[in-house]
Amino acid sequence: MLQGFYQRLAQGPLLADGAMGTELSVRGNLPLGTCLEHLNLTKPGLVRRVHLDYLEAGAELIETNTYGANRIKLEAYGLTDVTQEINSQAVKLAREAQRLAGQPVWLAGSVGPLGKAIEPLGPLSNDEARDAFHQQITALVDAGVDLITLETFLSLAEIQLAIAVVKSVGDLPIIAQLTFTQEGRTPADDSPEEVANSLAPLGLAAIGANCSVGSEPMLRVVEEMAPRTNTRISALPNAGFPTEDNGRLVYLSSPAYMAEYAGRMLDSGAAIIGGCCGTTPAHVAAMREEITRHRWGTNDEG
Repeated sequence: MLQGFYQRLAQGPLLADGAMGTELSVRGNLPLGTCLEHLNLTKPGLVRRVHLDYLEAGAELIETNTYGANRIKLEAYGLTDVTQEINSQAVKLAREAQRLAGQPVWLAGSVGPLGKAIEPLGPLSNDEARDAFHQQITALVDAGVDLITLETFLSLAEIQLAIAVVKSVGDLPIIAQLTFTQEGRTPADDSPEEVANSLAPLGLAAIGANCSVGSEPMLRVVEEMAPRTNTRISALPNAGFPTEDNGRLVYLSSPAYMAEYAGRMLDSGAAIIGGCCGTTPAHVAAMREEITRHRWGTNDEG
């Protein structure tokens, strides 16, 4: 599977899915603060439907609904006892969506930061952090994911720890993504150049950014990262900066706008394109059309 994913990346741009959390929140009419990963057990049909809609929109890579499914975050909801079950069920639901769609897909196990700072900056010891990552990643690998996506990490220090854990669990491709502010730095003040220089030597399938504040700032991050590494770049921006409307977050970037910037990111060196918070199957479908045009343009030039 490792070589298969690298071979796919060598064939041209790959389209990832869009947001899971915001789609679940809107479709389920869920209040802010809901444990969205618990829906794998309580509303499996809803989770499966979101996956299926992204596949029907043209996504080749979908991520499990497990971004916050580590025991540190689940502890706040009293769900630590079902950590493994939540992760295993997430993989099962994504595979069911694949079978319903009747098409191949790369299934990435989504792993986010732990939600608490690690020593010396916070209360979590390095051993506690490693154990929490190990439990979640092992559950995802045992359930049959094709690769691991580390996403929305706030610092190089934590994502490097998570990368080491993934490598200790198995020989799977890894996509490592941090989130960046409007100023183009991570919340821990790492620059795109520092991220590229630190992660490029680690033998990852791709490095890049997700979430962040929208397509235009994401493009600048891609432009700074791509010239500094031969590792492929991934870019999955939010659908703009959210505004609040009647207690709900609203994302204003249109499918056409995100597709335009997807093309510009591809031109700047990105190899994996998709979306994060606020992006929908309609955004992914528009990006699919842009990727198709980009491929034809590349072929025509050759």
